[in-house]
Amino acid sequence: MKTRLPMRIVLPSLLAGAILGSIYATMLWATRQSDQMSIARQERLVDVTVGKQQAAIAHDQESATVWDDAVRKVAARDQEWINANLGRWMQTYFGHDGAFVLDASGSPIFSYLSDAPGAAEAFSKVDTYVVPLAEKLRQRLARGDEQGKTEQTLSIGESEIVAISGRPAILSAKPVISDTGDLAQVQGTEAIHIVLRYLDGDFAQTMGAEYLFADMRYERAKGSHAERLYYPIKSTAGDPLGFFSWTPFRPGTRALRQTEPVFVAGALLLLAVVSGFALVLHKRSERLMDSQSRLFHLAHFDSLTGLPNRASFTAEVSRRLAAGQAAVLFLDLDRFKQVNDTLGHPTGDKLIAEVAKRLSAVAGVDVFLARIGGDEFTAVAPAEQRDAVEALAEKLIGAIRQPFEIDGQPILIGLTIGIAFAEPAASDAQAIVRQADIALHQAKAAGRNRYAIFGQHMEGLISARRALEQDLRTALSEGRQIEVHYQPVYLAGDNRMISVEALARWRHPAKGMICPDVFIPIAEEAGLIDRLGDLVLQTALHAAKRWPDLGLAVNASPIELRHDNYALRVTAALNRHAFDPRRLEIEITESAVIDDDGTCRRNIEALRRLGVRFALDDFGTGFSSFGRLQALDVDRIKIDKCFIDQMGDAGSNEAIVHAIVDLAHA
Repeated sequence: MKTRLPMRIVLPSLLAGAILGSIYATMLWATRQSDQMSIARQERLVDVTVGKQQAAIAHDQESATVWDDAVRKVAARDQEWINANLGRWMQTYFGHDGAFVLDASGSPIFSYLSDAPGAAEAFSKVDTYVVPLAEKLRQRLARGDEQGKTEQTLSIGESEIVAISGRPAILSAKPVISDTGDLAQVQGTEAIHIVLRYLDGDFAQTMGAEYLFADMRYERAKGSHAERLYYPIKSTAGDPLGFFSWTPFRPGTRALRQTEPVFVAGALLLLAVVSGFALVLHKRSERLMDSQSRLFHLAHFDSLTGLPNRASFTAEVSRRLAAGQAAVLFLDLDRFKQVNDTLGHPTGDKLIAEVAKRLSAVAGVDVFLARIGGDEFTAVAPAEQRDAVEALAEKLIGAIRQPFEIDGQPILIGLTIGIAFAEPAASDAQAIVRQADIALHQAKAAGRNRYAIFGQHMEGLISARRALEQDLRTALSEGRQIEVHYQPVYLAGDNRMISVEALARWRHPAKGMICPDVFIPIAEEAGLIDRLGDLVLQTALHAAKRWPDLGLAVNASPIELRHDNYALRVTAALNRHAFDPRRLEIEITESAVIDDDGTCRRNIEALRRLGVRFALDDFGTGFSSFGRLQALDVDRIKIDKCFIDQMGDAGSNEAIVHAIVDLAHA
């Protein structure tokens, strides 16, 4: 019995000691890991900050180098202007330490360095690095290299980290170029603007204050202070230039020092450790639950609008169908793509968020609203009263019809809705969703900004459309059913015919003449528009050779213009028929030139150089603007017929038409 009592004390003590020892060892390991991760993050932050500084300096330069006045004043060697706008102003406004302007031969036009008394001394300090950097940029300019240019970066540039008189510095070179493109410049002969920013001195202090680095400073050599962290600065060539030094934040060490007194508490230590572990486990459990909640939200909700997503919508349709009647609504925004193309995707995202708010406000609590992607929304509503569902559709359309204002920009869009009703005890959610989608397409075909309710006849319309697409393929393969009709164009005033417009017509062997408004959209959606356009162009060119005194106009689809080889195809057709390009006019719509990569514009410019003329059709509708008209440089505009039809009637658009004509001439 005497031996058992000590054992009862020793064994728990040994066990407690082992537990405490393992806990302490784990804490030491966690401390080192945490400190190492923190130090690694701080070093990465320093590296990223220096890189961002290089990019920021180049961006600062473009505020003055991409400027017509800069091109003129540098060419005139106006020292006072250069000093005020490209020299000392850079130091005053951006904090740069030096600025240099070199001509096409690499000779300095202007030199300034904060630690040099004069221009000659300033350039002599940096010429070893500045001249090769400028020459490297000039060679890229000469061969037309545009790598690095974006919508935000207006010109190419070069940047290096070097040692200037033993001081680490960033050198950034940018060409002095025209911002309007009106000034002719020979590539490779542009003046080069170079700025210098020292990385020692106030740069290190500024970086330390901004990113909370304790006592950050620049040191030429690595010191022996164990508590400080030294990050090497290297030139672009890899040569050592010194160190950024600071007292690193070590969260693990700080936490350990704060925790160590707990272990001195003796008997209370075990309870404190157990409690601490319980608390850690509890926090980890909470974080895990939060993560699961966030993952669930991401899996079932749209991140942009906060509405349920496609998966949630599908599940809700099945749930409501199992419970009874339900109405499924497919909602599609009209003209949203034009907003994205003309105003940019950030504006489009903001518009989508505002649309979701309006739809939610109108839908109310009984309607399940979701966003399934892009500009498409869906809703599931109670279907006991069909009139109520139709009234809901009207309210949704009316809400979206009201103008939006995004970043001060007024935006007008519309909403088209397809509706399908499910009968009680219906179980096929996929079928009802498909019916709503078919109804949406019918509503779009009927003119958009409206709603359509699915009926069995719509299945037949979809089948008929597919059959018509197949017939169109056959017609284009045979080449006999597609006819080209010619509409005369007269000169106002003397009734003299000056040209003809080629119009495609389809004479179906069973259905007779089919309207272009029917088969041209089918050709565009089915990828047949190129074949149709080539057929019309070839036929029209062949026929127009018999009318040497008349011009010829043909229509071009936006899809055709967005193909890289469109200009080559038209050129080949002109050569094949020996047709004078100056007699050909291609009619386009404004949407044809709304392209992200500039393919349409390049095709138009290539054909205009041959002499082909371009007309802008349906002007005055949609997102038309005279700024776009000026940028297109078209030869003629065709004012939309909605303005022309009532010319001469009381309350007509005659004043608008006259204004459009006068402004177009101007």
